[in-house]
Amino acid sequence: MVKRRIDKPQPTEYPAYSSIYMDLMKDDGKVLEHLWTNFLNLKKLVLDLTEDQMSYRYAKGKWTIKEILVHLIDDERIFAYRALRYARNDSTPLHGFDQDAYASCSNANSRSLDDIFQEYETVRKATISLFLNLPEGSFLRGGAGIDHDGSIINKRTVRALAYHIAGHELRHINIIKERYLKRNL
Repeated sequence: MVKRRIDKPQPTEYPAYSSIYMDLMKDDGKVLEHLWTNFLNLKKLVLDLTEDQMSYRYAKGKWTIKEILVHLIDDERIFAYRALRYARNDSTPLHGFDQDAYASCSNANSRSLDDIFQEYETVRKATISLFLNLPEGSFLRGGAGIDHDGSIINKRTVRALAYHIAGHELRHINIIKERYLKRNL
């Protein structure tokens, strides 16, 4: 099992809207273990679904389960990259990303679930490895994002980024359970 304690960030270490992710996380310092467990639980949750279930949209314009999975991969890559930049003391403000544009260009629905989970596992292992090998003093380093108008927003620490990745995934697991599987089984 993954062993490294990373304390849960304080509310001053992330933007207020991220509390929807942070509130889902335990305050036990085991975020890396949770990342691995989340991955296994999500895989178990959707692995046996039919193609019809995987392509279901609970409302017009909402993503399919496959699109959610690829969104989680994309988001994890972006937030792990930010963590690397900040951990290496690069505080250059970073632009956000348009998650809907990413999803529409992801080609997720034409991919096999096995292919998606192979990529997901590769990214997850890389993310865990990154956080396992960061110097202890780097977790409180941080940086900021740039809003569409060029203003600086969304200041985050490295440890807040680790918790964001895990909490964001938990939020989407809950959405899959509540909005896709309850109505679609």
